[in-house]
Amino acid sequence: MTFLQRIVINTISFIAIAGLMQNMQIFYVANIGTAIFAAIVLAILNAVLKPILVVISLPITIMTLGIFSVVINAFLLSLTSSFIGKESFSFSSFGATMLIAVLLSLINAVVSNYIIRKD
Repeated sequence: MTFLQRIVINTISFIAIAGLMQNMQIFYVANIGTAIFAAIVLAILNAVLKPILVVISLPITIMTLGIFSVVINAFLLSLTSSFIGKESFSFSSFGATMLIAVLLSLINAVVSNYIIRKD
C-alpha cells in the first residue's frame, strides 16, 4: 500500500471512529482538515520513529507475544495528538488511545488485505 493510500485510509478512519465514539467522548477530531493533517503526521511518525521504537522494545514485545506493539501504536497516536494540538485532535486517556490504536490497526489490516487482493 502506498504512502498516499495509507494517509487516505487513516483520515477516513479518524473521522469514522470519532463519529462513532462521539457519545462516549473518548476521541475528538475537530474537522476533516485536522484528520488529514493528523494522518500525515502519523504516517511520518510511523515511517521515522516506529522502526526505532520496535527495535528498542523488541525484548518486551517478544515477552508479551506482540501485544506491546499496541502500546507503541498508542504512543505514536498520543505523540500525533501532541503535535496537532489537544484542542483539535485528542484522546480522553491513554487507555482510549490504546483502543483507537487497536481499531486503526484492524481497519488498516482489513483495508490492506482488500487492496492487496484487488491488485
